Parts: sequence; structure tokens; C-alpha cells
Amino acid sequence: MTDTINTFLFDLDGTLIDSVELILASYRHTMVEHRGATPGDDVWLKGLGTPLWAQFREFTDDDAEIEAMIATYRAYNLAHHDAMVRAYPGIPDAVRTLATRGVRLGIVSSKLRSGVARGLTLVGLETHFPVVVGADDLPEHKPHPAPVLRALDLLDADPGRTVFIGDSPHDMAAGRAAGVRTAAVLWGPFPRALLEAHAPDYWLDTPDAIAPLGTPRTET
Repeated sequence: MTDTINTFLFDLDGTLIDSVELILASYRHTMVEHRGATPGDDVWLKGLGTPLWAQFREFTDDDAEIEAMIATYRAYNLAHHDAMVRAYPGIPDAVRTLATRGVRLGIVSSKLRSGVARGLTLVGLETHFPVVVGADDLPEHKPHPAPVLRALDLLDADPGRTVFIGDSPHDMAAGRAAGVRTAAVLWGPFPRALLEAHAPDYWLDTPDAIAPLGTPRTET
């Protein structure tokens, strides 16, 4: 029996691109601007991988203030994006290897689609992902399975032959709920101990472990 993964869905931040320090710097700047001080980075990391409105709702229930905080965050983030973001070493080669095989490739991110496009273009991967599901595509967001299900639909993909690759507990939960396999990367900001509760199907220590997931497995 041949059981081959032919669809690879990826989270963006902390998985394909190293934008973690930019994200934290944007958070610190926003909190200082709006509150005069910033809590520890661990407070923000807890919600990393969910939309900005959900993260800022941890600090206020005032919708107008949330919108103002998001605007401050995005302005700082965009101003410093290109200087602080880079692809994780080995990621461009891994993605291009998959692309040469003709497998289906997609992005499922809690960023706006415009932010995803900017990050992919910066690291030279903008032509490899025909499907992007961003925060502005659906009312539901990770860890809800809806974004993963949308990507599957757009790619006409078989969930049983799909893997969702991400760095956060929210990625693992979304993939599991959508009925796809999950792969946890260990080069992002989340430690293995925090991801273990979600029982990912695969652990990826380095980007060169991605492409082998799509090689046929034959059982007799």
C-alpha cells in the first residue's frame, strides 16, 4: 500500500520565516505607546499564531482601543519588516524541492493576506504558494479548523494525504481538528514540551526534514 503526502500546508511566522523578533518588538512598542509599559514577552508568545484582535483582547475589551493598538502594531511592523525578517536557513531549498515534485502547496496564516505576500516576496517564495488563507478570509481563525479546511477546498486536496506544518499549539490543534496530519517544527519559538500535548504526527528538527515527508511509504 502506498500512502504518500501530496499536499503541504504551512504556517508562515515561526515556520517559514523568522519574524519572531519583529513580532515581539512590534508588541513591545504597541504596549508602551498605549499602556506606558510592556508585560513580558511570554504574555504575547502565548497567543502567537492567533489574529491581532484576539491577542489584544487579552488586554482590553474596548473595540476602539483594540483597533488603535492594531494600527500602532501594524505601522511599526511594516516600517521594520524588511530589515528584520528572513527565511529560516534551509526553508527556501525545502520549499523549492517540494515545488519541483508538483505537490500541492498552501499557506494558512493568522496574518492578513497582504502581510503574508510581503513576507513570501521578501524571501523569494512568492511564486510557490498558489493558495493562501489569511486572517481576512474567514471569521474563524486557528486553532479553529476552518482555515485549514478552506485551504484543502481551494487545493482540491485529500485530508488523508495532507500535512499541516507549523510551530505553534494553535497550528497543531487546527490541523488535528481538520483531519490532516500535523508536523511540529522545532526551530520556531515554541518548545517541544508545549507542543507535545497536541501529539503531532511528525517532529521536524530542521527544514531538511520537510521534503522527506512526501516520499512514498510502501507497506506489504
